[in-house]
Amino acid sequence: MFSFLKRNTPEKSTPHVAEKPGSGWVARLKLGLARTGSQLSDLFSRGGKIDDDLYEELETILISADVGMDATNALLADLRRHVKEHKLVEAAELKAALAHCLLKLLKPLAVPLQANTHQPFVIMMVGVNGAGKTTSIGKLAKHFQTQGLSVLLAAGDTFRAAAREQLIAWGERNNVTVIAQQSGDAAAVIYDAIQSAQAHKIDVVLADTAGRLSTQIHLMEEIKKVKRVIGKVLPDAPHEVLLVLDANTGQNALSQVKAFDASLGVTGLILTKLDGTAKGGVIAAIARAHPIPVRFIGVGEDLDDLRPFVAEEFIAALLDMPS
Repeated sequence: MFSFLKRNTPEKSTPHVAEKPGSGWVARLKLGLARTGSQLSDLFSRGGKIDDDLYEELETILISADVGMDATNALLADLRRHVKEHKLVEAAELKAALAHCLLKLLKPLAVPLQANTHQPFVIMMVGVNGAGKTTSIGKLAKHFQTQGLSVLLAAGDTFRAAAREQLIAWGERNNVTVIAQQSGDAAAVIYDAIQSAQAHKIDVVLADTAGRLSTQIHLMEEIKKVKRVIGKVLPDAPHEVLLVLDANTGQNALSQVKAFDASLGVTGLILTKLDGTAKGGVIAAIARAHPIPVRFIGVGEDLDDLRPFVAEEFIAALLDMPS
């Protein structure tokens, strides 16, 4: 039996205010990337000249930070060109040069999600178990509310009872409508949610789906069915397929991007758990090998710990530079 929680009232939209380095979001992001950032800061602050030994140490740090061999080689080649072109000599000058090269690599991924192009705008959330998918949905609901958009949640993870209960709790926390049922077909839940959103003129539908490994072929077929059903109730939907990635999984995150994209046509990524244990470099590996827009990054469990990805902020935090 379907449950329909109280319809939400969107909060008044508030403008984004840039935060100064050392406070708020930027400070939390720096803490989240401190594991790699401290290694890079130590390398660049030693003094001395730019030489092969310095490049070799930088290569080791980048590979250990989950940047991957391909992206590391491309970055270092670009960095060497930049150093030669600008006649850089001192090791301390390499930090700004690396920031320049990283920005060229990551900037194309910083494409904000525009959720006001359709009504309802249907977002299908996918990812492996434990990546932070359901929590990210709750935070996204808050994000869209601050933009003045009404939101409805569809508890399409019918395989895990805790996921349904968790989503309902997020709905209550944000005063957001949740469509759920005790058991059954995920596609049916999401189908009903989209119809309810149409009837109530809701702006955004966030559709949860069951977590699965990209290697589980039969489960991937089931989630492809969910996408087809969404298209039947609303021909141009889903308007966004968001893949949630745990930043701690390293190069495995790149494998997930490739597999989920091949099956579902992923349109955007959410990188979660940049909480101090993650190395953060996998975003560069994705940018090099399989570029898909990174819509949001997350650094913690609070409602405002999920923000749109801004390449300049990410690089400034990673290299401990002013943003």
